[in-house]
Amino acid sequence: MPTDKEIKAELKKKAQQSPEQYYPVNVLKSEGFSRKRCTACGNFFWSVTETRVCGNPECSGGFRFIGNSPARKKLDYVKVWKEFSKLFKKLGYTPIKRYPVTARWRDDTDFVQASIYNFQPYVVSGEVEPPANPLVVPQFCLRFNDIDNVGVTGSHYTGFVMIGQHAFLPEDAWDQEKIFSDIHQWLKLGLGLPNEEVTFHEDAWAGGGNFGPSMEYFSRGLELGNQVYMLYQMTPSGHKNLPLRVCDMGMGHERNAWFSLGKSTSYETTFPPVVEYLKRTTGIALDEQLMRAFLPYASYLNIDETENIDASWKSVSEKVGIDMQTLKKSVLEAAALYSIAEHTRALLVAISDGALPSNVGGGYNLRVILRRALSFADEYGWDVDFGKLVELHGKYLKPLFPELSKNARHVNEILEIEAQRYKQTKEKSRQLVGRIIRADIDEQKLLELYDSYGIAPEIIREEAQKLGKNVSVPDNFYARVAELHKPAMAAEKEGPGVEDLPDTALLYYEDQSMQSFEATVLRIVDNKFVVLNRTCFYPRGGGQEPDFGFIGSSRVYDVEKAGTVVVHHAENPGFKEGDTVKAAIDWERRRQLTQHHTATHIINAAARNVLGGHAFQAGAFKGEQKAHIDITHYNALTDTELETIERSANAIVSKSITSKIRVLPRTDAEKKFGFSVYQGGAVPGRTLRIVEIPHVDAEACGGTHAGNTKDVGEIIILRSERIQDGIVRIEFVAGKAAENYRKKFAELLAESREILQSENVVQATKLLFEEWKHLKKRVEEKVRVRSEKKTDVLRTSFTGNVLVEKLDADMQELQGISKSLSGDDKVLLLFGVKEKIFVFGSAGKASGADIGEIIRRVCEKLGGKGGGLRHLGQGVGYNKELLDNVIEDLKKELSG
Repeated sequence: MPTDKEIKAELKKKAQQSPEQYYPVNVLKSEGFSRKRCTACGNFFWSVTETRVCGNPECSGGFRFIGNSPARKKLDYVKVWKEFSKLFKKLGYTPIKRYPVTARWRDDTDFVQASIYNFQPYVVSGEVEPPANPLVVPQFCLRFNDIDNVGVTGSHYTGFVMIGQHAFLPEDAWDQEKIFSDIHQWLKLGLGLPNEEVTFHEDAWAGGGNFGPSMEYFSRGLELGNQVYMLYQMTPSGHKNLPLRVCDMGMGHERNAWFSLGKSTSYETTFPPVVEYLKRTTGIALDEQLMRAFLPYASYLNIDETENIDASWKSVSEKVGIDMQTLKKSVLEAAALYSIAEHTRALLVAISDGALPSNVGGGYNLRVILRRALSFADEYGWDVDFGKLVELHGKYLKPLFPELSKNARHVNEILEIEAQRYKQTKEKSRQLVGRIIRADIDEQKLLELYDSYGIAPEIIREEAQKLGKNVSVPDNFYARVAELHKPAMAAEKEGPGVEDLPDTALLYYEDQSMQSFEATVLRIVDNKFVVLNRTCFYPRGGGQEPDFGFIGSSRVYDVEKAGTVVVHHAENPGFKEGDTVKAAIDWERRRQLTQHHTATHIINAAARNVLGGHAFQAGAFKGEQKAHIDITHYNALTDTELETIERSANAIVSKSITSKIRVLPRTDAEKKFGFSVYQGGAVPGRTLRIVEIPHVDAEACGGTHAGNTKDVGEIIILRSERIQDGIVRIEFVAGKAAENYRKKFAELLAESREILQSENVVQATKLLFEEWKHLKKRVEEKVRVRSEKKTDVLRTSFTGNVLVEKLDADMQELQGISKSLSGDDKVLLLFGVKEKIFVFGSAGKASGADIGEIIRRVCEKLGGKGGGLRHLGQGVGYNKELLDNVIEDLKKELSG
């Protein structure tokens, strides 16, 4: 399939050959614009003047509005949205609130990168109604491809607001000229620009599987926005027309305020209180005259668009008339200050919306920009109060996004913990760097050291200089780091050849109390995979284990879904295709799984109440014996926090709240309950099945649930552990499993009294426990030293990003080794050979591997059982004779 860049280039060429078919030519002509071709870059553009060059700064002579803006309306940052939304409301649009920047409703991205992301794929495809039509939205976005440009060009951001103008219309209601006229109204009335000051460019855009022609609009070298007319979608067999015509206008909020006020940089107009505070606290006196001379040419230093950055610096310095080193020193110091301001705003919004800095997924990039900001403060010796910056950002943005100031204290708490981790990493880094820099360090090594150990390139350069060595850090270093952690597309799992069958009717949704039913056998594959026309067997999904039971006299020991078809794994089916069979589920197992599933929702809600709004479900397992929930949190949980969560969960149970389960249109569900319904991942489809515990929790969920919280029974939290950076696991039992746990505990207590020969079990146990702790520490120290030695050896054993190894280790050792070696693009599968085979694995998000599924298959081959989530799994096996062959096959599979 062609890339977005290739699709865009092809469509642009086609559209420019027939502009009347693709662009709002009639409106342009009626306003006095004529079509021209730029003598510098060759692009087609529209202007009312006799200019021979387009509006791009490289063609037209840089930014020419600084200190001399042609906008008659002077709008600060907050006022831009207020005036824009007021004008567009008059034009028939509905202003809506921004979506969270954490794109939990999508499975192909961590963050919203453009306002259209809010509506892909379901609204754009016509499956789901938009929240309003047409609409405008001030959407905060995060992109990490421009990290190294932030602060330097005066206009680049990692976190920015894209003002979106959107309409989703059938072809017979599509009015491109009206849509274009509306944005032209903003330029004329909102900003007060005469047509002589505006240039429109013919272009095309592609992204998110959709594409179409577009019109960019510029004034005095600055692109103010881009209006896309999305007409097509890309499919594996080629492109086809979208069922709707879509207006996707994205306008830079920051750029419009900057342009309107004509300041030297957009940072001065985007977060003025923060910039002023940083100037005061750092004591920097920015050379306004130098910056004013430099900024018109700052766009020439865009890392993405220049092949030789040193040559670009030299060219800019000549244009400005200042020595290159003097210019560079002043600009980079200012860029550091602006980057700190910009990065803290991006972090405030992201963390406020539930994201966390970490070593995996989108959290990796949040940690990158935070540590970049912290390293700037270190490099220039600035004592920056990041909590104060967060407070100032929240206060300034309160008229637009009031939720940010409410979350400022919580965000600051997380940033303080991250800053402490940064300091610890920095101290360890200096010790490690001392050994590393004696060898040559190239760009690849710098990336590897940052990605694996968190060692900032500035530390390496600084330590190398002490030894008289020169280490060159690429200007686009942080953008390249972000590139390493782009998620890969996961391979689709092959089903047992039943995809051509009709959808299975799911009786457990019609009546959750149904225990037996009759059905017709549609297909039997390999004498074990059975498909019925309807079923009340719940298939494995959403972390819930499947129902067991019988079809006829054949035992059902597993159930899964292949697309919309339910596949039953049955022993020696005593029936044939076309037969009508009676089936029954193991009701005690179903009831226990249901109790654990509803308890998961209750604990999730209790954890959010105790820990904060950032606590989202990252995964879950609901088995018959016990269950666990993985939640996003920045620290290991304390005993006090666990006790409070357990107490809060049981208080919810005791209130006997009746659950509500209903299927709602996706847009209606999002409007009613917000985007917190997406717990544990994106949910496909035009409708959402919402499981609501009124005033407690509401989630999009396909599992089986108790009708009332009292039916869950007691919830007992067994333990908690930090399974990876930014994620903690809470293991628990509920209902019958909790009763069994208490019974076993009482038996253990009675047995303890007998063994200790004391009624005062506590005192006797304390003495025994102290002795045990002493011995345990000695054992753990030996295990730690042994694990570290093994880990050091294994660092060099990767084949690419894959490590598959057999070790003399137990499960605890395997987990410790995996934690030390895991990474966002790495796949680890470790086998510990003891009395049985312990299997543990991890897969970074960018690897595209499903480690839980791999471990399930492997353990099955080894005569055992295992599984887990996409990113983490474990199990056991018993057939040691097959192990070497299994390992060899895995190495070929994962490294191929």
